[in-house]
Amino acid sequence: MEKLFLLLPFLIMSNQAIVQPFITVDGTEFIRNGRPYRFVGTNFWYGMNLASQGEGGDRQRLRRELDHLQALGIDNLRIMAASEGPDGSPWRMAPALQPAPGQYNEDLWDALDFLLAEMAKRKMVAVVCLSNFWPWSGGMAQYVSWAEGSPIPYPPPAEGGSWLAYMRYSARFYKNETAKAAYWAHLEKLVNRKNSYSGIAYKDDPTIMAWQLANEPRGMFSPCRYRKWIRESARLIKKLDPNHLVCIGSEGNTQVPTGNHFKKDHRIPEVDYTTIHIWIQNWQWYDPEAPETTYDRALEKARSYILRHLRLAEKLDKPMVLEEFGIARDQGSYSDTASVSWRDRYFRDIFGTVLQLARAGRPVAGANFWAWSGEGLPRQPGAIWRPGDPFTGDPPHEYQGWYSVYRQDRTTLELIRGFTELMGED
Repeated sequence: MEKLFLLLPFLIMSNQAIVQPFITVDGTEFIRNGRPYRFVGTNFWYGMNLASQGEGGDRQRLRRELDHLQALGIDNLRIMAASEGPDGSPWRMAPALQPAPGQYNEDLWDALDFLLAEMAKRKMVAVVCLSNFWPWSGGMAQYVSWAEGSPIPYPPPAEGGSWLAYMRYSARFYKNETAKAAYWAHLEKLVNRKNSYSGIAYKDDPTIMAWQLANEPRGMFSPCRYRKWIRESARLIKKLDPNHLVCIGSEGNTQVPTGNHFKKDHRIPEVDYTTIHIWIQNWQWYDPEAPETTYDRALEKARSYILRHLRLAEKLDKPMVLEEFGIARDQGSYSDTASVSWRDRYFRDIFGTVLQLARAGRPVAGANFWAWSGEGLPRQPGAIWRPGDPFTGDPPHEYQGWYSVYRQDRTTLELIRGFTELMGED
């Protein structure tokens, strides 16, 4: 009997590992529970803040959102696990996890623990994003500002804001050793954290599918330094945590030069799989006010974008995930009651393309739509988010209601549910 009690914890751990093992990569496939893992997922970037017991949180809503996603068959969520202050800065997730260098909001640490624990109950997995090239969570630009003591040149919606000026500033991160050191310090603190609800260290938690270096990092005019940062960061994660996958968070080779090179960026051995993002409206392929004349061409370009990167993923012998794509409601309306016929058509076409390619044995393994809003409705359609507003699928710097998918979007949800079932079939 004594031997049985000694063995019991190991038997339980072994049973847990069988039920929820780490997701791994075998060539161009993800493996989960000993079987190929293909998925339809979503972006749920605000999950940490929604899980907070402090300012901005709503745990009852969080549970309902996770239950609704589970009912749709969605088990893959891309979440932010980093946000940099100071609180009160414009167009930001608020409150921030790290309001000042090395200082943390303990409510949000607790919230991230809770989010992962609730996901584990539902056998969901998280792609955990560690930073952001864009300002809506602070990200690289905030690390540069802290290191240099310089103001961030915000892009639109800032009056007179310039996207190019902002991108140049954010990309200074790659050559600023102080900024990178602060990022790595957060990375190490996160990977080594022990979940206060599950008792499991993050680096030992199979609820985490992958660590993602950043959301849409761009090399801009420092491509060599950019790739050096990818290599150094991926190697640091693998040293701290050999259990989990690592990805970049890359958009791919976008239509305008960004300093990114899909093949060179992803061939680093410590990067386990490839990612792309597609934005047919942002890239001016599609006009929601003229869908009849712009949609077909935009879809053709989107499919070409997928296939072009898929061929590169095959050469790299790594899986590929389309982890961001979305489209506005009909006529570009921000109203939650506006029709979604063109969105439904686009989702059907993109999910259908991904499914067809996956069934043909190509290395595309998943697609995460942007973005789940669920119960979250804007204070005013088309407004810019401000602290105290409900979190929606649209980040704080974007017009609320732009790409959000709501739980009352019945036709869209039926479509998503259908493709989660089809993608999960062998």
